[in-house]
Amino acid sequence: MFDTVLVANRGEIALRVIRTLRRLGVRSVAVHSDADADAPHVRAADLAVRLGPADRSDSSAAESYLRTDLILAAARRTGAQAVHPGYGFLAENPGFARACAEAGLVFIGPPPGAVELMGDKINAKNAVRVAGVPVVPGSQGGSPSDEDLTRAAAEIGYPVLLKPSAGGGGKGMRLVRDPADLSAELAAARRVARTAFGDDTLLLERWVDRPRHIEVQVLADTHGRTVHLGERECSLQRRHQKLIEEAPSVLLNPETRAAMGEAAVRAAEACGYTGAGTVEFIVPGLDPDLPTPSGVLDFFFMEMNTRLQVEHPVTELAVAVGADTAQPRRLDLVEWQLRVAAGEPLPFEQDDISFLGHAVEARICAEDPDRDFLPTGGRILHLAEPAGEGVRVDSGVTTGTEIGSLYDPMLAKVIAYGPDRPTALRRLRAALAETEILGVTTNTGFLRRLLAHPEVVAGRLDTGLVERSVQQTPVLLAAPTEHAGPDGTEVSTVELLYTAAALARQLSLAPAAAPGGWADPFSLPSGWRLGGEAAWTAHHLRLPGRDPVTVRVRPSTAEILADGTDNPSDHTTDLQVRLGDGPVRRARAALSGHRLQVTVDGLRSTFAHTTDGAPFHRTDWLGLDGDAWAVHAHDPVADRTAAGATQHGALTAPMPGTVTVVKAAVGEQVKRGQALLVLEAMKMEHVIAAPYDGTVSELRATAGGTVAMDELLAVVTATEEAGETAPTAPSAVAEVAS
Repeated sequence: MFDTVLVANRGEIALRVIRTLRRLGVRSVAVHSDADADAPHVRAADLAVRLGPADRSDSSAAESYLRTDLILAAARRTGAQAVHPGYGFLAENPGFARACAEAGLVFIGPPPGAVELMGDKINAKNAVRVAGVPVVPGSQGGSPSDEDLTRAAAEIGYPVLLKPSAGGGGKGMRLVRDPADLSAELAAARRVARTAFGDDTLLLERWVDRPRHIEVQVLADTHGRTVHLGERECSLQRRHQKLIEEAPSVLLNPETRAAMGEAAVRAAEACGYTGAGTVEFIVPGLDPDLPTPSGVLDFFFMEMNTRLQVEHPVTELAVAVGADTAQPRRLDLVEWQLRVAAGEPLPFEQDDISFLGHAVEARICAEDPDRDFLPTGGRILHLAEPAGEGVRVDSGVTTGTEIGSLYDPMLAKVIAYGPDRPTALRRLRAALAETEILGVTTNTGFLRRLLAHPEVVAGRLDTGLVERSVQQTPVLLAAPTEHAGPDGTEVSTVELLYTAAALARQLSLAPAAAPGGWADPFSLPSGWRLGGEAAWTAHHLRLPGRDPVTVRVRPSTAEILADGTDNPSDHTTDLQVRLGDGPVRRARAALSGHRLQVTVDGLRSTFAHTTDGAPFHRTDWLGLDGDAWAVHAHDPVADRTAAGATQHGALTAPMPGTVTVVKAAVGEQVKRGQALLVLEAMKMEHVIAAPYDGTVSELRATAGGTVAMDELLAVVTATEEAGETAPTAPSAVAEVAS
């Protein structure tokens, strides 16, 4: 075994590897950009080395985590004997694997030749086809021309799927259903592939309707033994990006499971694979109204990921060696990556491996489901991760972590295990409900609702289910608009949030008790006045996407008013609350740490709560059942100014990110829908377009510059005719490589 291993990655995977290194007694070396100088993986490692230019601060991946020379220098400096690449960044870069070998370092992964072969989708398909692995019908040849692809499409029939040969992770794929669209889609696909991967080679495959994405984990040593560790179902996706993974798949019967596992082993052996890897298959969807057919189901090779997968924990929790013995053993896949790289043989055979229980994983990402899953950002103000029986969390963040636009949006993975699928699903939903992330908008609540979707519960999955549901039955996945009241009535969630935020602000107005318990009664937010009812304290609040509301609060009775004056340290108070012109309601509130208990008309709700600490115009963050909301102070004057700017064609950033392209100039005449600039963040590309015909009167964005969410980018002054229509700017969103 090695003495020192450098982990050439960041975030939760770096922490995951470091945990195993510590358990094995191996010294760990972290690397970091300036942005990650105080990140959890840096604090967890035994040693840490900065990556980046010596003469300036540049935390972009290109100048830090993708710099082979700097990583190798860090390994030499710290005496590392091996490098673990994690996933992403350089994990599937054959040049990096070769550079490690040339530097005398062990690359903890497969040989460079295997990485290179499986990284080229065309050659990979040819290699596994020769090994007897079924592949999706499609184009053949090393670098097919547009004419070759057009002929292949006509031969196999539409719809077809275009894929960058050098790509991965679903980025750059384009579905073509109409032959008339093929020419334009070919041009667009080559353009994206060239930009994202530096190679515009494409392949074409028959599109499988309602496909299921099922992958098989393989493990191979350097002594000729290759085994598979069963499958993982990864069909719950959005824009080809996985959201939920589970093992085993509810679709596969024993015959198909065995055949798919054997095919995965043949694929790994075909490229001389060693270490941990994943062979991905596509399985045609079945008619849910018909019984599942017996025998081996159809399945086709899609690609091989020559690295550890994000979703590897579900295999670690659901698979055991010697499951039928008195002491079954779970596998640590990172440990076996290390042992294989150190030359150790696998001490178990295929017959020793089987499933023992069920595991499901959810990926928590910094993105906003209510804004078409655009990336978000900010500082994590409060973090509470779930725990309990059958729950595991692999996280890369902590309270205070800044979430920017430079890296992947995934913050953490929550995994649940149980003896069966219903138990695992129930535990994962409960764990997501207990997850509190305030300060950054995430998809946690969305994932919890997705796990309760009737089709998901029934196991009727396919890769288009999430996007179909968002379009056809959005109510199933949207944040709740109502909560059950004590008498069976429904209480508006928005009203409850405004009430909770106002009560939290009211409690914060109370001064700290002076020595002896006395406080100046005139400093209390009691609304006391001589000879009349208590005055209302007004809180002007606004939820994003909602109309602002004024919430008024005061003590409910004269006795409460007097008691509050005599006992200023009592933070549990009977109050009256009124939203706008609505009815007056009875309420109680208690704030202890990050727990805010609010009772309105007898209904008690407990929120996670924190604020952004701003002395003026503070934001209250509220969390409930995995969802989180930011309730802002409302400034009528500032809002009127912003509204006036919006009416005059102001274009603001829909997400924090980097401006990659500026396509317009001040004074330029533009047409409605014309692309003005491109904003990129966390693998997402967003095109900012002109809201109407007009002139670019202001342009603040510059290529390469970073912008914050809602920052002003440009202003388009409408022509007289265009000014009569509403300024709705079309935009396009696409996945890009990073």
